[in-house]
Amino acid sequence: MAILDFLNTKVNDLPIFVYILIFTLLFTQSTWLFIDSRKRKANHWFWGIIGLLRFPEPLIFYVFLVRKIHKRKKES
Repeated sequence: MAILDFLNTKVNDLPIFVYILIFTLLFTQSTWLFIDSRKRKANHWFWGIIGLLRFPEPLIFYVFLVRKIHKRKKES
């Protein structure tokens, strides 16, 4: 029942550690996307900002779109 009560809480009722965890995940993802896309010369500002908005979709899209495409270009 404790899990169901936690899932039914409103955003205002969440403990502070949840906000800290979410911020840490988003900031880490955004920083990694920004740095890696800058190395690969692939719109680093776009990937950095998109990485701040959601988790983990931008990371998944980046890995499949940019890294795979960059790898194919490098092999050619």
